[in-house]
Amino acid sequence: MVRLITHNLLACHVKGCTSNNFPLIFKDVQVELREAEFNPDFLKGFMPKIEWNALVNAAREVGDTSLPQEQPEMLDDDFLKSLHHVLLEIHVEEGSMTCPNCQHVYPISNGIPNMLLAEHEIG
Repeated sequence: MVRLITHNLLACHVKGCTSNNFPLIFKDVQVELREAEFNPDFLKGFMPKIEWNALVNAAREVGDTSLPQEQPEMLDDDFLKSLHHVLLEIHVEEGSMTCPNCQHVYPISNGIPNMLLAEHEIG
């Protein structure tokens, strides 16, 4: 399933596509919201791994504007609940992700991204 926590780790790996290949851009997505157990310790531990601007932009691409543009220094409960919602409760069910560099399209169907490349695209 494509959640924004997963999306924040994905980049294009097409042969020769080595720069400006992250983040992948969501297009024509259908999202579903699914509750997930709130775990503030997990979120605090995961924060250093997040590419903040990519996360905020991806959230906006799927219609969520709850995160601030700048990563806050204070991690209060309201912020952590917004982060939890964006990372873990927004599921992209259909649509695609497109590389900003080579324009390769990775389709998403039934919540599963197809990240497989054709033989001629493998480096």
